[in-house]
Amino acid sequence: MIHFQHPDLLYLLLLLPLFLAVWIWMQHKGKQRLAQFADKSMFGRLIPDASSWRPTLKFCLLLAALGCIILAIANPQMGSKLVKGEHIGGDVAICLDVSNSMMAEDIQPNRLERSKKVVSNLMSQMAGDRISLVVFAGSSYIQMPLTNDYSAVKLFLDQIDCEMIATQGTAIGDAIEKAMSTFGYDDPDREWEKNKSRAIIVISDGENHEDDAEAAAATAAEEGILVCTIGMGLPEGAPIPSYRGGQRVGYKKDMTGNTVTTQLNEQMLEGIAHAGKGIYVRAGNVNADLQKVLDQIDKLEKSHYDDAMFSEYESRYQYPLTAAFILLVAELLIFERKNRKINWEKIIGAKK
Repeated sequence: MIHFQHPDLLYLLLLLPLFLAVWIWMQHKGKQRLAQFADKSMFGRLIPDASSWRPTLKFCLLLAALGCIILAIANPQMGSKLVKGEHIGGDVAICLDVSNSMMAEDIQPNRLERSKKVVSNLMSQMAGDRISLVVFAGSSYIQMPLTNDYSAVKLFLDQIDCEMIATQGTAIGDAIEKAMSTFGYDDPDREWEKNKSRAIIVISDGENHEDDAEAAAATAAEEGILVCTIGMGLPEGAPIPSYRGGQRVGYKKDMTGNTVTTQLNEQMLEGIAHAGKGIYVRAGNVNADLQKVLDQIDKLEKSHYDDAMFSEYESRYQYPLTAAFILLVAELLIFERKNRKINWEKIIGAKK
């Protein structure tokens, strides 16, 4: 069975029919321009060396060569075999804020949806790390225990919304403690061992009102757990939409009737990251500088947590690349005009 290392590049093959359509249109326009100067029956006398099939053949060869090059870049692989190896990586707990303030639309489409995209981007760049997922508002709970099944994490991630937790607020400290518990901290049935292969990523707007989040981050750091924070929102803030029956009915107001504005509390998130010996980055309307967070995680000492069977493939890009080379050479050897020294029409006719 053929497996492509870079299957997304195969979408480039859709350009081939587009190039074909453009070439057909250009040939048609060329014939129309030529028809303005002479009748079609005179073309043979005016351009005696013109060939009706050579340009078409040359273009088809170029198009086929381009297709082969695209296949080679996508790197077809065959001959998969299972190879036993060590599963080495770190443990990463992602704490995602689902309080009502995460519905603010100062970043599009809103803070929560952008946060979920950030989590997906993080997972797409992780390799070998186990992930757990904690959601929090006024309280927190474990949405997904520690796993290396990223597809399952994404499935649970898609189901997250701001109505999951009835108790409103932002208890970042409690979320950090829940994240530590996914690593086995304070679990009487599991032996706790300090190491440097664990990290917690808190994604929030930083409006913490419930507990001492910096103290929780400092406790995590003492246990060898790195704590990084990602800020969602803009410092100038935005109102919080209010919904009824799935329809927006306005914005949330305080007791005096004034519209509530939620702002990104960067000072709080920076303090949590500092206490957790990690870093803070902000996600605005452009992609967060996630690479800085990933670099911090990559610096952690990786642990061996089980043996695994991996699929190993052998690359076969040489075959389409060779085919492309042959097609390009053939295209160069064929001239657009007829060869006067070799009259193929007479040779074919003689054989008949």
